[in-house]
Amino acid sequence: ELVRQGEALKRTEQMVDKMDQDLKTSQRHINTIKSVWGGLVNYFKAKPPESKPEQNGTSEYFANSRLKEAMMSSKEQESKYQESHPNLRKLDNPDNDFSKADLVSSVQRDSYPKNQHLRAYHQKIDDNLDEMSSGLSRLKNLALGLQTEIDEQDDILDRLTKKVETLDVNIKSTDKKVRQL
Repeated sequence: ELVRQGEALKRTEQMVDKMDQDLKTSQRHINTIKSVWGGLVNYFKAKPPESKPEQNGTSEYFANSRLKEAMMSSKEQESKYQESHPNLRKLDNPDNDFSKADLVSSVQRDSYPKNQHLRAYHQKIDDNLDEMSSGLSRLKNLALGLQTEIDEQDDILDRLTKKVETLDVNIKSTDKKVRQL
């Protein structure tokens, strides 16, 4: 949603830039209509180049790389998380909970109690803590990416606000000149 909003902001900024360019063209036409002298000045004055409006950055909006990386990483980890989550995985085999305990290396076995059931529970707790750590890391990366994106969009909004205020003043001035004609 944040990326979509960023694209909308970029399109809005481009439209405001185009409106500013059109307003400059209108000013030129008003000067021609207003007086003979204005028409002569416009005739000898070089025509403004029909260039694209001023754009800050590229014409297309791209979300920041930090957010993209966080979203991609999150999508990759999501399937792994769903496979291992007790409420999301398929419970085909009820004995599946203790099968992981048999795969524990001998180095790790020494750190757990001798009781097989207690060892399995300790291993399960460690696995759950690893999953929680992975999930928190994923959330942290998403939050940092979102914050960066919000900061960038805030800058766009500031730029857009200044452009709209300037455009508003110019439109009022042009409207006043047209009414005087």
